Amino acid sequence: MAVIARHFRITGRVQGVGYRYFVLCVARELGIVGWVRNLPDGSVEAWAKGFPNVMETFQHELSFGPYNAQVTGIEVTEADASIKYDEFRILR
Repeated sequence: MAVIARHFRITGRVQGVGYRYFVLCVARELGIVGWVRNLPDGSVEAWAKGFPNVMETFQHELSFGPYNAQVTGIEVTEADASIKYDEFRILR
């Protein structure tokens, strides 16, 4: 099974509530590589790569976030899976 990559833009109350750390923990637990960061408009952006079934679980978890978050939307687009990352991290 080939790996896939996806780009996510998450909107709602997702900054200042531990959302990026939550994403980091979920990604590492699932064995996903990539990154997550806050955007100036108050949304969160992530790029992730993993096996299709794991990516579905990851996307499902993103739709909930940590306890204090309130996700109102997720935009998902396919991304270039040839980009190499060896871990998942939070970008500043």
